[in-house]
Amino acid sequence: MGAIGIDWQVLLAQLINFGILFGLLFFLLYKPMRRTFDARSNRIKESMEQAEQIKEQMARTEEQVREQLAAARREGQDILAQAAQMGDRLKEEARGEARQDAEVIVARARTEIERERDEAIDEVKRQFVDLAITAAEKVVNETLDREKHRRLIEEVLEQAPGGER
Repeated sequence: MGAIGIDWQVLLAQLINFGILFGLLFFLLYKPMRRTFDARSNRIKESMEQAEQIKEQMARTEEQVREQLAAARREGQDILAQAAQMGDRLKEEARGEARQDAEVIVARARTEIERERDEAIDEVKRQFVDLAITAAEKVVNETLDREKHRRLIEEVLEQAPGGER
């Protein structure tokens, strides 16, 4: 090998130096970085699983909201039906006075239905805001200013289609 300009002793020393350097880099850099990457990968995986759970919870909450709105509508229809029957009875007893009383009762029933519906919607929004804040706190792992986030979420809900009060 000396004929081609390679000294086997220098080559051997360089191979040993390379092996030592490779071993040091492997133990001092590669393994710690590998552990760091694995830990980060696990955190990301956990965050994704947590986000999926939150998504499922949101779907369940939306279904509950729909059910509560449907119940409120049914109750409102029942109240309107009762008010109409009451108006018919009063109309039979005294036509002139009964007509005015029935209109007042129907107006009150509609106002009451609208008030109860608004209260139900507000309650559902408050529950949704609390759930969103709790979910955000879990994802971020920090304590958040609940009142500030409640106002922010309520503003977004009001700006969303159908979110007007």
